[in-house]
Amino acid sequence: MGQAEWARDLAKELLEQPLPRRWAHTQGVAARAESLAPILGQESDLLTASAWLHDIGYAPPLVDTGFHPLDGARYLREVHQADDKLVRLVAHHSCAVYEATERGLLDVLNEEFDRERPELVEALTYCDMTTSPDGLPLEVDVRLAEIHSRYGPEHLVSRSIANATPCITSAVRAVQVALADVRPGGAG
Repeated sequence: MGQAEWARDLAKELLEQPLPRRWAHTQGVAARAESLAPILGQESDLLTASAWLHDIGYAPPLVDTGFHPLDGARYLREVHQADDKLVRLVAHHSCAVYEATERGLLDVLNEEFDRERPELVEALTYCDMTTSPDGLPLEVDVRLAEIHSRYGPEHLVSRSIANATPCITSAVRAVQVALADVRPGGAG
């Protein structure tokens, strides 16, 4: 069984019953990740695995700090001794440093988990931030607006997303450019 298959099974076990909408989102993010195989090559399995696992920190038994990237990454490291790259991607997905700052957890995040290669982090950010809560593809600006609407303007997640918007949109644009370069008629 490959890393992505293991990750899918673990995410399903943790999310499907207690958090069905989060599970739907996760399935959509993983489908997006699989679509990036042309630009990721051998790292496609790693990205797909991280897509399956990026939100497991929301699973009720895993919640510790309330910061899902940190809670999920710790679980993967401590319980499953998961691949370091995979754990780092979960810890730092979707410009997580901004929410870590809002929560007073930036030093903890950075001390426990190094950052992964920017191209992989951008790819996971693209997958997450172009997938609706129901698992459907959508534009990044629509996704950002949905997050603001869901949490409200004063919530720390909304403040984090507002601060992270340049990071998120830059990551999405970088992946879109890479995809355009590998498509027929693209620059690559």
